[in-house]
Amino acid sequence: MTQFEGREKAYEKEFARNEEFDFKVVARRNKLLGLWTADKIGLSGDDALAYAKEVIISDFEEAGDDDVYRKVKADLDAKGVDISERQVRREMEDLLSVARDQMTAELKG
Repeated sequence: MTQFEGREKAYEKEFARNEEFDFKVVARRNKLLGLWTADKIGLSGDDALAYAKEVIISDFEEAGDDDVYRKVKADLDAKGVDISERQVRREMEDLLSVARDQMTAELKG
């Protein structure tokens, strides 16, 4: 194996690790968002955890965050919770940062 081939394989492995990490961060964010939403719509305990799983699964409908946003916003609206699109999207951004910090701490710890 040449030095170039060795570097190429190392970059490929690093890229794969980064992609996996990003996937896990988004899944964690979606769980946190599901728990946040569950609280807003009056769910707790096992019902809140089950709802958070639904939010995680909703992310597999299409690329990007719109599928998750639509599910959460529709559920909030169905329960009569007055939270704007901007507020939901802001919470999604904030929780993405929280999830990234949690995942980074887990890797270090």
